[in-house]
Amino acid sequence: MSTRLDPSAPLEVPFAAETGVRPAWFLLYAISVALWAGGTTIFTLLVAPAVFRSFHRDLAGEIVGRVFPLYFPYVLGLSAVALVAFLAATRERSGAAARLSLALLVMALVVNGYVSFKLYPDIQAVKREVPSFERDADSPARRHFGRLHGLSSALNLLVLCDGLALVLLLPAVGRSGARSP
Repeated sequence: MSTRLDPSAPLEVPFAAETGVRPAWFLLYAISVALWAGGTTIFTLLVAPAVFRSFHRDLAGEIVGRVFPLYFPYVLGLSAVALVAFLAATRERSGAAARLSLALLVMALVVNGYVSFKLYPDIQAVKREVPSFERDADSPARRHFGRLHGLSSALNLLVLCDGLALVLLLPAVGRSGARSP
């Protein structure tokens, strides 16, 4: 058996034929998960810390605060697209990787929905009550903001880790999406 490629042979996606994964949907799933994991990683670990290192606290908060109306819908939208694409891509979800991926996707959608529609608006309302984060460290509104911000940060890290786990699970999901005969 020769290992040479036959240029006249039709292009095949081997794992698709072997596993029953729908390639176009799986590609959309993989892209949405990669954009989600990459976007949250870049913003959380690079952009936000760089902004807070470069500017005083009030200005840095204002700059990062202008990103949030785009960031939260971005992550929510990608998690929704990823869930839909996952369900369309995988015919069989009985494997461990597929079940874990489905659980991570549902969790991310719930967390992102909570952050987008409840937590972020609450943070915005409390933030308007704090004239300066540099001068009003002990005000009740500032402490309330700190608690909400802490929760938001923890949930953001959870969603970031969720997305990274889904990226790591992509090969296993691609192999395990077979339909049982």
